[in-house]
Amino acid sequence: MASSPCSSVNFDSGLEIKTRSVEQTLIPLVSQITTLINHKDKPKKSERTQQAIQKVGQAVSVAVGRFVAVGEAIAVENEELKEEMGMACFEARRAGDAIAQLTDVGTAVTRPVDGRTTVFSDRTGMVKAARMLLSSVTKVLVLADRIVIKQIITSRNKVGPIVIKQIITSRNKVLVTLEQLERVSTFQEFVQIFSQFGNQMVEFAHLTGDRQNDLKDENKKARMAAARAVLEKCTMMLLTASKTCLRHPDCESARINKDAVFHRMRFALEQVMEIVTDARPCGETKVLPLSIYTGIKDFKSNVEGLREGLYLLPHQALSGQLEAVVERTEDFTDSAYTSHEHREGILQLCQLARQDTDQLITAWMEAQSLNAKEATEEMELSILKTCQSVYELRRELHKVAVGRAADLLKLHAEHLPLRALKASGGEGNLEAVAEYARTLGEQKEQLVETCRLLCHVSGTEPLEITCIHAEETFHVIGPQIISAAQTLALHPSSKIAKENLDVFCEAWESQLCDMAVLLREINDVFEGRRGGAASGDKRAYVSLPRPGKHSANLKTVKAVKLDAEEQSTIAKLGLELRLLTSDMDTEVEKWEDQEHDIVRQGQSLSSMAYSMYLFTRGEGLLKTTTDLFHQAEVLSEEGLQLCSSLHTFSTQLMDEEKVVVLSEMEKLMGLCQQLQMGVRTPVQGKTATFQKVDSSIQNTRAIITVVIYLLPVCNKIVRKYKSERSSLGSPQSWRDRQSSTAVKDDVLNGKNSNGFGVKSLEQHMANLTFLESK
Repeated sequence: MASSPCSSVNFDSGLEIKTRSVEQTLIPLVSQITTLINHKDKPKKSERTQQAIQKVGQAVSVAVGRFVAVGEAIAVENEELKEEMGMACFEARRAGDAIAQLTDVGTAVTRPVDGRTTVFSDRTGMVKAARMLLSSVTKVLVLADRIVIKQIITSRNKVGPIVIKQIITSRNKVLVTLEQLERVSTFQEFVQIFSQFGNQMVEFAHLTGDRQNDLKDENKKARMAAARAVLEKCTMMLLTASKTCLRHPDCESARINKDAVFHRMRFALEQVMEIVTDARPCGETKVLPLSIYTGIKDFKSNVEGLREGLYLLPHQALSGQLEAVVERTEDFTDSAYTSHEHREGILQLCQLARQDTDQLITAWMEAQSLNAKEATEEMELSILKTCQSVYELRRELHKVAVGRAADLLKLHAEHLPLRALKASGGEGNLEAVAEYARTLGEQKEQLVETCRLLCHVSGTEPLEITCIHAEETFHVIGPQIISAAQTLALHPSSKIAKENLDVFCEAWESQLCDMAVLLREINDVFEGRRGGAASGDKRAYVSLPRPGKHSANLKTVKAVKLDAEEQSTIAKLGLELRLLTSDMDTEVEKWEDQEHDIVRQGQSLSSMAYSMYLFTRGEGLLKTTTDLFHQAEVLSEEGLQLCSSLHTFSTQLMDEEKVVVLSEMEKLMGLCQQLQMGVRTPVQGKTATFQKVDSSIQNTRAIITVVIYLLPVCNKIVRKYKSERSSLGSPQSWRDRQSSTAVKDDVLNGKNSNGFGVKSLEQHMANLTFLESK
């Protein structure tokens, strides 16, 4: 079956399954019931078949009985859900008994002579019983999940799953110890309590991490990741800020600095609990601010929906939606940092979108006046023009937001305001600290505004959440850095104050690195390389294994997830891989021709390697080891395609250049083949699987390292040949050398002789022959 067995459960029960643990609990039951329903319809059943079916039916009945007993015990302890839970348990027990009765066929080979109804004679009855059982069991599980959530909220130490009791205890310990840390007055007392607090935070991080991985909603996972990141960074900030305040108890700036950390930690803890419990204070609902991307997507959906129904939407709805989008573009046009050229471009595209929408509405009204049942030809043309104009607007806004972010990251790559604050603070120069604090404040405002613009063009809700997190982080950490620098300036000889400032500056630098990663993810989504509904069609490597693709190799691999200890072990490898992909992106950006085959294949390798890095953090599209091995195999294939392009590239080079390129190409090919063989080799056991994961990431790292070396080498050669071409002189001298240079220049630019950048049939055959020979 193509659909998940649990999808039908949702339909029958009317309850939404929000966690993977509930979903996974249902799978064995679904499997057993499917066995009963899908028995072969033969006129006669062998004794062995009947006994097997009877055994399955009895197993289901016994399991349901035990399951219901637990549900009834939970109902007794939770009065508010007692009636609902009791009814669900009653339905489950009744359905289990019905299945036991229908499968109680004795040992007779044919239909029972006493006329009893069995699974063989009443298939419809079995289907009804199965539906009732799945529906009632799902309801019990979802109700139990609600009770678990309530236990977390109220922290009642009731009998329940060990994991839930751990979460409750862990959260309480963290809150109590946080209050104790805030009130300590001596170093000795602080050291003792903080040691305890650190262990509690590690435990809490593991438990909430497990809950994050269990969530099905990607938006909640993104919110959980953001909140947990705050807690992780604030733990170190809390240490140095508290030590500084203890060392300098009369220092106002030190107290402000410490209070801000405690406030942020409590806020992050509250966010985690809101996500875990799926509740907000006073019944509020967490709603993301409406972004331009979301507005355009909804507007475009309604425009294209006119093809299906001309009378489902009022005319004012479309123009109102567009005006709401245009109004939000004021975040771009009103910004002091937006250039005049970009501002004019955005305004012109907004006006064009208005004109096209007005024409569409006119054509729409005409079609309605003619009582048309479907969109007219004129209306179809207006729909296409309107969709194109809003796409052009979105593309321009994306270009402005991403361009500004990239410029800011380059401008602040050396962290000059932070260095100046450290130096002036260490010298005790309060005037200089105040001056550089203003500079940092301006930088903070630019970054906050840029994050807001990126949120508008992010392309997915999880990325919107990450943009909001980045905006909040810059907004909070900027003043904290300033208060830490003021404390150091007041106490320039204080090692603790200096250490405290260093920690906050490192957090700022870390957030800038995270922003660079975020920028790349937004670009990938916009260009279809990652995320989004259609990205899998454009770039096959971001999708999970598809039928008929690599399936023979993946059948022997059991899909598993790495546990916390294993992820911790490969975290260093993953970080190295991320740094390499950043270096690779830098080299790619240096190429003038971004459509060159070598550039495009390099970008693909970088994006795939980044997905593997996310896997080491338990994030991203790759959820299991099977997903990782599939991604590694596709990466190796892309690497071999790059080898093919390098071979073609080398045929037009001088001897010395050719030797360098071919030598590195041979290394790359060997590494790709080694990775391919490794991921295709089946393994058994948890240890062997982890070793295979480790080996795959190491081989990928080696591949990316070689490509990073090759990219500038090839770019230099391309620039050299272009320079030679530009220095040929007169048009006549160019024509004299065209026959010997044209092919070389086209190959260096990844094009064939017609200049369209598409390989000829002969080129495809040459590449194929080259790969087969290797």
